[in-house]
Amino acid sequence: MNQHHFAFFDEGSKKEIRRTILKAVAIPGYQVPFSSREMPIARGWGTGGLQITLSIIGREDCLKVIDQGSDESVNAVSIKKLVHNTTSVEITERTQEATIIQSRHRIPEIPLQGGQILVLQVPTPEPLRQVEPREYMTKILHSEEEYSGAWLQLFEQIMKYGRTATGADHPVYVNSRYVMAPSPIPRFDNVKMNESDALILLGAGREKKIYAIPPYTDVQSLAFEDYPFAVEEFSGKSCRFCGATDVFLDEVLDSATGDVHYQCNDTSYCLEQLNSHEKAKEESSYA
Repeated sequence: MNQHHFAFFDEGSKKEIRRTILKAVAIPGYQVPFSSREMPIARGWGTGGLQITLSIIGREDCLKVIDQGSDESVNAVSIKKLVHNTTSVEITERTQEATIIQSRHRIPEIPLQGGQILVLQVPTPEPLRQVEPREYMTKILHSEEEYSGAWLQLFEQIMKYGRTATGADHPVYVNSRYVMAPSPIPRFDNVKMNESDALILLGAGREKKIYAIPPYTDVQSLAFEDYPFAVEEFSGKSCRFCGATDVFLDEVLDSATGDVHYQCNDTSYCLEQLNSHEKAKEESSYA
């Protein structure tokens, strides 16, 4: 006999988080406070995203969990085990099969479809925190649409490095209203948020905030006209396993030879590409 509720939480907790999600969807990019629950994992390890997933998941859903592109990292495996043990829902590594995708630091390479929900784990939801440490003041700045601090940060980077130097978590304008932290995804993934077919939910358990990007919402990365936004550059490089060239690549140093190799950061995408190549070879051999 099960000693826990379906999806771990009691129904009252799930309803409260769902109400917060609905408000977040109604006001794209706005950080909605919520009563973050205690979880069987430490805060800072994805409790915000996990609370969203546990609150929205149903018996017919199919879940995928990734951590920095990998389906098999300790964080991803632990979250999958917790959700599966409390729901018995199907777990997959294929992006196109999942109805809910919980992720840390990446958006999958395969484009998301309508009906899918992407849940992003967020450590720091406030994009103005580095310029204003006081929570009540950041609320005032958002209400007045006063984002000169965010622009100043980018300007200082340009003065120091000759370009914007945000390696990840580059702030975005959502629906031409709120400046939002997209979570520590690489700049390469920012463009995937714009007019996305899927619903994107972002949860910060430690900071007790939930915010959202509804489908088909305008999302633009902050940039100056004379210093336009640019993603990570991989021209002339390809994955050493599957040969992909239009994806986010990891740089890997071969300690034995000193050579630098590149490979897909999204491991399940890479595997699917390899399987597709193998299938194509088999079909051509029979032709």
